[in-house]
Amino acid sequence: METNELLIQIAFWAYVLLDGVAVTLAAIPFLHMLQLESYQGPMYLKWVRKHLGQWSGPFLAGVAGFLLRIAGQFFPGGFGTLLWRGGDVIFTGMMLAFGIMALKNQKKAKKPLRYTARVKRLLVPVFLLALVGPVARLLLQASYVQLLFNGIQPWGGWWDYGFWPELVRFLPGLLLPLVVCLAHVLTWPVEKLVQGWYMGDARKRLLANPALIRIGITGSFGKTSTKYALGTILGEKYKTLYTPGSFNTPMGVTRTIREKLTPEHQVFIGEMGARYKGDVAQLCRLVRPQYGILTAIGKQHLETFGSLENVMRAKGELLAGVGSQGCVFLNGDDPLCRQLYENSPLQEKYLFGTQGEGLYMRAEDITVGPEGSRFTLVCQDGTRIPCVTRLLGRHNILNVAGAAALAYKLGLSEAQIAAGIGKLEPVEHRLQLLPGPITVIDDAFNANPVGSSEALEVLKSFPGRRIIITPGMVELGEEQAALNQAFGLHMASCVDVAILVGPNAPAIKAGLLEGGFPEDRLVEVESLAQATEKLPLYQQPGCTVLFENDLTDNYN
Repeated sequence: METNELLIQIAFWAYVLLDGVAVTLAAIPFLHMLQLESYQGPMYLKWVRKHLGQWSGPFLAGVAGFLLRIAGQFFPGGFGTLLWRGGDVIFTGMMLAFGIMALKNQKKAKKPLRYTARVKRLLVPVFLLALVGPVARLLLQASYVQLLFNGIQPWGGWWDYGFWPELVRFLPGLLLPLVVCLAHVLTWPVEKLVQGWYMGDARKRLLANPALIRIGITGSFGKTSTKYALGTILGEKYKTLYTPGSFNTPMGVTRTIREKLTPEHQVFIGEMGARYKGDVAQLCRLVRPQYGILTAIGKQHLETFGSLENVMRAKGELLAGVGSQGCVFLNGDDPLCRQLYENSPLQEKYLFGTQGEGLYMRAEDITVGPEGSRFTLVCQDGTRIPCVTRLLGRHNILNVAGAAALAYKLGLSEAQIAAGIGKLEPVEHRLQLLPGPITVIDDAFNANPVGSSEALEVLKSFPGRRIIITPGMVELGEEQAALNQAFGLHMASCVDVAILVGPNAPAIKAGLLEGGFPEDRLVEVESLAQATEKLPLYQQPGCTVLFENDLTDNYN
């Protein structure tokens, strides 16, 4: 008898652990979205509200398990037992199936879940919260039985034994997105301590070399392209380290410093992204930049900033971050950057651009085409630097001018600057030219109104049929529909075929039709996969296809 009881106990707890694993696996899509939302709880919850369908699978599993357990209590004999036991089996089986599907779907994701140390730490409370359901049911029902054994009649009767414990048991499935959010809240203090230690260590490593030149780059757009341009140009004279790809968060910059910075490096360039006020200031406290470049101020991340004025204040944090003895370069073609320039008390502040007065570095004699660009950089002291680059688009020349301005200030010669510019390659997914039977322009990481407009002008310069595939722009707050419609209006004069993807399609379509675009050359689809299936129907030999912005999975 004791052996049987022991086996029953082992089987029960083995099932509880299996159930916890199943619920944890089913939580992977929600952990993925939390990561894509940069672990910002409010943005994650906003995604959950917008995508209730993603919740439906685990929720229905919880409902099915709960109803079967309740129904089993009202049927006598073996059939009732089958229903009662089946509730748990069906729930765990469904959650396990959802988890396996989630793992397979991650292989198809545009930006899959990265199993960082933070994600692994999150998995622990998710697993423990998943165990709460079956364990809480056991404790509640055991407590009820103990009261009866002691001669006490619980006030709730059947509800206390048959209903509430069963409901609690299935709550991890019924509320799975909120379970992930609760796990995030529970681990938040730990994450802050971990991040603080890592960032403190990275800061010590940076400051350990007093000769190291520290540079920060921020802006609503153009940050990554400017960073690569500056890193390549400075590489002609200095051993330079810069953050890879779009590493522009505190932990991304921290990781680069801790893993790659060596005593031999002479320059460090940190890209500084921002979705909230204070983000750039935090990065400045980490990097302690002596030099800064502000590429542009525009309508980007309006959903989190709230207004263009808040964007301007956030980007202006770089000017305060370089300190009173610091030096900054601002985009002189941008009126808001000029406004910051004029209001800044810094002694060393300079403008770069293609037009206007007072430019420290000006790009002129610009010619752009499918093969690249030619232009002349004119320095404030009259020095002229003829330049050739494979980069596409006038906006990239503006980014190069900003990089060249700081390089000139740091003592690079005209020959070194020209040589560095000549070596520049398109940044991956940013107006990256992919030649072939059809020419592809990959601008998948461009998601702002100015950059998208420039991409249309680049496409317009190519011969033959011109096709665009785009989901439009996001995180533009209340202006999103209007800006996407304006994008469509501009598109009408630049493309021959438009394939529109997802929820922004109606606004873009309205702009296209307003511009007189033929409706029979306008295609609306739900996903990028559907767009690529439709593409061969419209291709011609020698045509050019622009992939303009490719939203990550949390926008689909």
